[in-house]
Amino acid sequence: IRVIDLADNSQDEPLVRLKLTHIVQSGEWVLGVSWSHILGDAAANLHFLNTLSCYYQQIEPLGPSPIFDRRLWREDEADESFLSLMKQQRDAKPMAEIMKTFMGDQQTYDPVNLQFSGEQLARLRTLAGGNSVSVQDALSAYIILTLNTCCYYNNDERRILRTNTAVNYRGVCDSIGPKDLVANGVLMMLSDDFDDPYSLPSIAKTIRRSINKSREPKFLKTWVATADGLMRRNFRNKDLIDMGLFPNEIVVNSNTRYDWAGLVDFGYTNKCRFYTAWTGALYLRAFVLNPVKHENEWLLRDQNGSEISFRMEKDLKEKFLNAWKQDISENFENVKK
Repeated sequence: IRVIDLADNSQDEPLVRLKLTHIVQSGEWVLGVSWSHILGDAAANLHFLNTLSCYYQQIEPLGPSPIFDRRLWREDEADESFLSLMKQQRDAKPMAEIMKTFMGDQQTYDPVNLQFSGEQLARLRTLAGGNSVSVQDALSAYIILTLNTCCYYNNDERRILRTNTAVNYRGVCDSIGPKDLVANGVLMMLSDDFDDPYSLPSIAKTIRRSINKSREPKFLKTWVATADGLMRRNFRNKDLIDMGLFPNEIVVNSNTRYDWAGLVDFGYTNKCRFYTAWTGALYLRAFVLNPVKHENEWLLRDQNGSEISFRMEKDLKEKFLNAWKQDISENFENVKK
């Protein structure tokens, strides 16, 4: 099946597709899941797959039960001043244009996949501000700092000055997004400019302030109402949100709060691995580390470690990786604070 043929509002493609594959050589089984974003985001997908895994094992799902209720937003609840925070939705484009940019990025930018141990992440968090920031804040800040220092130094066009972070707003206010809402309960929060784009704490604390602001009920209500109007407009115009590059920005979409391999293991505890498709140019995706199989033995995984992936310019990739390897060998001793 050519996925691209089904992407443009095809009525022939189911919202969920499951494919079970048996790898004879290794004896392993692979469950492939195609999940339409119309149904919901990663949290909704994980809730569904965890329930499926539990039913397979004949045990009760973790619960509580999913909530499908929707809040209808009024136009007078929106605020045009928020549009500058919503460039991805505001600047939506026809699918052909989006796909052309996407395919070009796949050719121009190379994938980068990095793994960090729990101990390394704890060290970065200490350097970035300790308990005033999260582990993910520190990790995102480190990637940005390394790019700015080693790849974009004194480059006004490329230097990263802001983050656009995917924030799960479930549980902030039940009237907006209850904890177990099955929907796209995520907003993209644009941060302020970093006070110092070459300082780990400055970057991490700016990210944290933006996330905290996004979870203020009054701000959240206006943001979602404004986004609702944009998404309705985009649907009428058959436009897609622009997930491409914006000047001096980087996107952070972290799944480290979700242990996919642990919550969807079908009873194969610490023997199930999770993989997903796609990453984009300067689009950071972070996940919990998978279990590792060495020959016929499964090794205990680092429960606090993370893997992060993104794409970056081909001509700068080696320079970035060398800087990362040196920081690892020095236990981040020379990371600018």
